[in-house]
Amino acid sequence: RGAIDRAVDLGCGTGDLTVAAAERLGVGHMVGIDNSRAMLERAGRHGRVDVDFADGDIARWTSQGDHDLVLANAALQWVPDHTAVLERWVAALAPEGQLAVQVPANHDHASHLASTHVAYTEPFASALGGEPPPDPVAVNVLAPEQYARTLYELGLHEPHVRLQVYPHVFAASTDVVEWTRGTSLTRFFKRLPQELHEPFVDAYRDELISRIGLHEPYFYAFKRILMWARRA
Repeated sequence: RGAIDRAVDLGCGTGDLTVAAAERLGVGHMVGIDNSRAMLERAGRHGRVDVDFADGDIARWTSQGDHDLVLANAALQWVPDHTAVLERWVAALAPEGQLAVQVPANHDHASHLASTHVAYTEPFASALGGEPPPDPVAVNVLAPEQYARTLYELGLHEPHVRLQVYPHVFAASTDVVEWTRGTSLTRFFKRLPQELHEPFVDAYRDELISRIGLHEPYFYAFKRILMWARRA
């Protein structure tokens, strides 16, 4: 749909996707935004002259109708009030500009439910003050039809929203633990003392296997919501 001269990747993390998107789409200038200093330090090592990285709050980010692409991959779920956030992102789009967003929607899978269950058991419950940190996906992510309605009401043309199941096939069901260790379990690690991190993972592994069983291989069905639309 035309050249993409200016683009932004919101919640860019290490910048790998930022650079890949800039290369694949032929972006004139891409900026990756993140609020993690560690991530931005890693992102800055890519050395691409047409890709920059900057510290910023993706929930508050916007611009004056001058972006050909606003991209956000697995980042929107970390912030609340998605209707208001999307309104700010849409305001950044130039005429014919595109919005492309992906959010996980797997909060009802055993891999997520098991961690919350363990967080209510001791000694973790006391260490967490009796209330575990909420799952941001369960709290913040809307239903696909709500996103479709929001994009339509924001005046975007041809809003396309779908729920996609991605098949991740692991050698064994226990491998799911390593997947979640770097994703959904991080919210517990931020509040638990260091000496309880591995005990929490061990208890989580036991609870997870009690729910999904021992399988080799294991089919991990991961749901994500993908949305795309463009400004008229």
